[in-house]
Amino acid sequence: MGLVLLALDFETANRSPSSACQIGLVRVDNGVVTAEASRMIRPPDPEFVFSYLHGITWDLVSGAPTWGELWPDLAAHFRGVDFLAAHNAPFDRGVLAAICADHGIPAPKTPFLDTVEIARSVWGIYPTKLNMVCQRLGISLNHHEALSDARACAQILLRAAGDGWSPPSRPRN
Repeated sequence: MGLVLLALDFETANRSPSSACQIGLVRVDNGVVTAEASRMIRPPDPEFVFSYLHGITWDLVSGAPTWGELWPDLAAHFRGVDFLAAHNAPFDRGVLAAICADHGIPAPKTPFLDTVEIARSVWGIYPTKLNMVCQRLGISLNHHEALSDARACAQILLRAAGDGWSPPSRPRN
């Protein structure tokens, strides 16, 4: 896989896509994991609905930086990337777009790969929740911890490439 991919996962505090409270990033350069990052994010308000899933509370992130404060450090992970990847990409793409818009940051225009679709097309896995795909493929997972979810996404991509899958041609601007 002669590409640069960035697997990412967001955890959100509530149903608002602007409520990102954690991000995990795993960069894969030419089939090799070359960088990882995980950051807590202070969402715009203290309403937490999904603490029961990820264990993150307002108390844990109230002193964390906002997305706007984090972006200068995280932007380097997004540079030179051919594809972003996420498990259930529409969700993570929506969160990325919302938090960038809220902070006046142009969202990356990099196309997304969706490991839900890849797991279905390469191995015929249904249902395709991340924990079920990981169980089927023997990938370690601490579900709803953003870095673990991003690592799992990267491993799904690498495993799929090993089984003959290749990403679509990326349109050039």
